[in-house]
Amino acid sequence: MDLSVVKIGGSIAKKPEKLKALCEKISDLSKLHRLVVVPGGGEFADTVRQLDHRFLLSKQVSHQMAILGMDQYGLLLTDLTSRTVAVRELRETHSMLAQGLLPVFLPTQLLFRNDPLENSWEITSDSIALYLATKLEAQKLLIVTDVDGIYTQDPKLNLEAELIKKITPHDLVNMHRRTSVDMMLPKMLLEQSMDCFIINGLFPQRIEAVLDGHHEIYTLISNHFEDA
Repeated sequence: MDLSVVKIGGSIAKKPEKLKALCEKISDLSKLHRLVVVPGGGEFADTVRQLDHRFLLSKQVSHQMAILGMDQYGLLLTDLTSRTVAVRELRETHSMLAQGLLPVFLPTQLLFRNDPLENSWEITSDSIALYLATKLEAQKLLIVTDVDGIYTQDPKLNLEAELIKKITPHDLVNMHRRTSVDMMLPKMLLEQSMDCFIINGLFPQRIEAVLDGHHEIYTLISNHFEDA
């Protein structure tokens, strides 16, 4: 059975009932699909950004503090989601999957030991989720956030912005701006065969549709649309 990594964005935590409903849905879906949850940084990472601005922290320290924020959000998700177990290593993740459990990957231990990614605010939990997905040899990465996907312009500033249903990593890189994913993610996807879906987690049924191979509202980032 294919493996999918589901990154749950911290922005959804601002709507507690919606986050609880999302966690319940993912728990149910994990009975039918092999899933690994990767936490976003959310308000924990936002606090690090504020402290970085205030104290002009070194890149390494601000990067590590933000990753620690992912661990904290991950523990929150573990507490809200049934059938979950917090994991910190790749081998441990596969072991929990084999037992039919839903792993929530806390990345600090692995990333502090290897430090495989650039220490920069261009690297957020989006790119970290992709890195972990490649290490786990997942077939899909689902970036679950509080918007429908990637737009031609910022929809919060321009009501005429249109949802982009499909885009290649190359075209996304050439947009030269931060969208609903960090700017490093499309650069990393350039050399991956993995499909990446940007999905609104306020509508959990959309996640189910993607996992079942059905069409829904989302943005697909892919190098091979003919196979999507």
